[in-house]
Amino acid sequence: MNFAIVGCGLIGQKRAKALRDSGHSIHTVADTLGDRAQRLAAQCLGSSFSTDWCKAVSAPEVDAVVVATTNQWLAPVTIASVRAGKHVMVEKPAARTVEEIDEVITAAVSAGVSVQVGFNHRYHPALQKARELCDSGLLGPLLFIRGRYGHGGRIGYEKEWRSNPEISGGGELIDQGVHLIDLARWFLGEFTRIEGHVQTYFWEMPVDDNAFLSLRTAADQTAWLHVSCTEWKNLFSFEIYGRDGKLDIQGLGGSYGVERLAFYRMLPEFGPPETTIWEYPGADKSWQLELNQFERSIQSGKAGGPALRDARAALDIVESMYQRACE
Repeated sequence: MNFAIVGCGLIGQKRAKALRDSGHSIHTVADTLGDRAQRLAAQCLGSSFSTDWCKAVSAPEVDAVVVATTNQWLAPVTIASVRAGKHVMVEKPAARTVEEIDEVITAAVSAGVSVQVGFNHRYHPALQKARELCDSGLLGPLLFIRGRYGHGGRIGYEKEWRSNPEISGGGELIDQGVHLIDLARWFLGEFTRIEGHVQTYFWEMPVDDNAFLSLRTAADQTAWLHVSCTEWKNLFSFEIYGRDGKLDIQGLGGSYGVERLAFYRMLPEFGPPETTIWEYPGADKSWQLELNQFERSIQSGKAGGPALRDARAALDIVESMYQRACE
């Protein structure tokens, strides 16, 4: 396929590499910063660059669009792309609000194209293996999830775009929090009860730097989640508890540490569990696996990966938490 990439920052660059590695063509890249677009185009053989994203997504040569902009442009660029008949891979959270994503959903349904949301954490090997083990029934009925995700920011973090609610739509909850919410839904299903709060402890900014959530399904399965940009040492921890065992996922590679999955299987006599450990020290392949799923969805006409409804469900929880903070 021929792709256009809108947004040439870090995520756009990761998406471009995955496309190149898969043998796809990148027809054009677009960014409001012309120099950044030009640099990415130079890495993509035969690609042109532009500061006009409208022109990029409407080009007749383009089959699909990767939307990797800051949050305020995710919905408008996706809507323009699907109205131009293009399939879309849009970065999470896909919009800033439920109202915005509902407009995207309406446009996508009307256009009859595939739209996948960039919840790439589902495609990390430890989480893929965890899903396989859960689906096999080895954990028995799932009981609850405990998830923590955070980083420590950097000098000037409070002045970056993520700290501006008009651009970002919120703080740490809408940034890293949507990943944990999506993973929890992926394993437990829909949440019918939402509790918790958001807080700004350290960074002098009008958005949250920590969020604490307790989410419950209709069957009272619980996801207890904490996201933070006052973590100081980058952390990813996701534990899945079943009646017959536990999965413990730590790390995402890089500064988050080696990705690792431990399976603790309860024995009939209790005592120390039977333990199996997998480690994944290699390069992050989640971007490639996610793209492969996007291709399959386009070919089959059926959504196989995280869809707009998944992003909407995550945003609905985010919005609920922010509305509580204003009460």
